[in-house]
Amino acid sequence: MSLWVLDTDHVSFFQQGHSLVRRRINAVNPEEIATTIITAEEQLYGRLNLIRRANSQELLVLAYTRLSATLNYFRSINLLDFDQNASTCYAELIGQKIRIGTQDLRIAAIVLSRNGILVTRNQRDFAKVPGLVFEWTI
Repeated sequence: MSLWVLDTDHVSFFQQGHSLVRRRINAVNPEEIATTIITAEEQLYGRLNLIRRANSQELLVLAYTRLSATLNYFRSINLLDFDQNASTCYAELIGQKIRIGTQDLRIAAIVLSRNGILVTRNQRDFAKVPGLVFEWTI
């Protein structure tokens, strides 16, 4: 059994109903699909920013509706933590001086620590991570 780990873009595409992403994800056993706490952090940060910037009642309602939908989504999917194994892997990757964004490097560390397959469209950056297996869908 392979664990397919969705990066932040793919989670967003799935939430937005992107047909190809939904078809591919729905074809896999839900127990084999996951995302990371890093993706949850990124999405929640964005939702909270929308709430802070809402300058009308309509935008505020919409922002809270999106926050609620995001929380519901993360209750429905396997959420991988940044645990001690991921932290150790992350420190090793930093030591190798891999030049990609911090959040992407943390996602990569989680995926590597779980022997998962990262589902991403960001081949350019993730290809720099030794041993990372990834699938590209879009």
